[in-house]
Amino acid sequence: MGSTFSGIEISKRSLFAQQTALQTTGHNVANANTQGYTRQRVNMVASLPYEPASMTRSAVPGQLGQGVEFDQIKRVREKFLDTQFYDENKTLGEWTIRRDTLEKLEAIVNEPSDTGIRQVVEGFWSAWQDMSKEPDNLTARAALKEKALAMTDAFNHTGKQLDDLSTNLTDNISVKVSEANTMLKQVANLNNEIFKIEGLGNNANDLRDQRDLLVDNLSKIVNITSIDTSGGYTLRMGSVELVNGINVTNPIDASTVAANLTSGDLQSGEIYGMLVSRDQYLESYKFQFNSMVKALVQGPVSITLPAGSVIPAGATLTGATPGTTLAADTKVTVNGINGLHALGYTLEDPPKSGIPFFTLKEGATEFNANSLTVNPEIVKKVANIAASSRTYVDTDGNTKVVRGNNDIALALASFQNQKFDFDPSSNGTPLLTSGTFDEFLRAIVGQLGVQSQEATRQTTNQQALVDQVDSRRQSVSGVSLDEEMADMIKYQHAYNAAARSLTTFDEMLDKVINGMGTVGR
Repeated sequence: MGSTFSGIEISKRSLFAQQTALQTTGHNVANANTQGYTRQRVNMVASLPYEPASMTRSAVPGQLGQGVEFDQIKRVREKFLDTQFYDENKTLGEWTIRRDTLEKLEAIVNEPSDTGIRQVVEGFWSAWQDMSKEPDNLTARAALKEKALAMTDAFNHTGKQLDDLSTNLTDNISVKVSEANTMLKQVANLNNEIFKIEGLGNNANDLRDQRDLLVDNLSKIVNITSIDTSGGYTLRMGSVELVNGINVTNPIDASTVAANLTSGDLQSGEIYGMLVSRDQYLESYKFQFNSMVKALVQGPVSITLPAGSVIPAGATLTGATPGTTLAADTKVTVNGINGLHALGYTLEDPPKSGIPFFTLKEGATEFNANSLTVNPEIVKKVANIAASSRTYVDTDGNTKVVRGNNDIALALASFQNQKFDFDPSSNGTPLLTSGTFDEFLRAIVGQLGVQSQEATRQTTNQQALVDQVDSRRQSVSGVSLDEEMADMIKYQHAYNAAARSLTTFDEMLDKVINGMGTVGR
């Protein structure tokens, strides 16, 4: 025979189960806008039925059900979608950094525009052309000096900006490494807390949400693989184990991330994008601009000198003999602007051959975008600019410079259309091995534009993929207020029904206890 009070027990269990479901629904609603939160569900199961004991079988037919109870409150989450998110998020982090770096490079180069390097270089050539019309005019020479200073300042500024951007990327790598290591420590600590709680048979749902959010953010910084073990998450970057249970086994090191890149363990993420941006993009463009400067100052170039040109003694060139006068137009090879300028004569008498037009800044050992400067002797005295290639002997037997001659000035102006060897020592990969300055600069701008366009395209596409995967995750794990409101009404009605059932059983027992057995009293 069943217990007289079993109905109350069934109703009580139902009340507790529905109340827990209502509280969980309220928890979901409260966290509808909490980043990383996963909706929770109460898993209700039928209580074990009661079977009155007897020798061979139940004393009554069938089994008496004992209502409902819940065995756990669990998260609604799909691990497969998390893994997909990590894979797409790391690539998004990489291309976002690449795009940002290339956009900064575009701002530094600032081409095509009316204020970029191309304009100051063209101004420099035009100044030589203008001076060739009046080679002994000090005003024209002063204008040339200013144009030359403007060009060297532009190259210096560009070189400094490239160095500053490289330094910023190095600093950002250290910041991101520190941020990643902080997350790794937090994951290890959460592994410990979750292990303690779940060791007692409970589900640490909210702590698991915090841990998963950390891994989400970490997946954008480096390529992460997450394995859920009995001791917590094990995180790997390629073959390098970062976290195992409660221990951070191999924290990321800013000094060794380049080695991780070389070994293939670091394959994507923001740190990867910074390394690629610094070591490939920036180093490449530094090399291109330095190649331009070297070719401008000392790169081999062929030029035709007119008949009557007097080659200074001690000049460095091929195709003619120093200290002689050319009997016919002669094609010679000189080392850049400095080499050709040394073949000319200044305005001073007795004739003085040209000094190097460009020199190095103090402490520099080779010509590059940072070290280029106009010779201080020319800055102080524009008469030291060599424009003439001819001398004559006056009636007194003194050798003097033909000041009105413009052979060297014209030859230097023609450098604008001359083809230069941009890597004579073959120590790099210039965009053009041979070409004019304008062609080389256009090649730099063209390549930068294509790379930036590709980075923008990749970032846009990758963002769409991340959003798609995250949308699928939210459709599974996210809180739907409409669904929660429907559940709230459902659990509320169930609670009310259980309460009504309890009241009914209470009235029945009241009749049994207070209304039965009173006859004959």
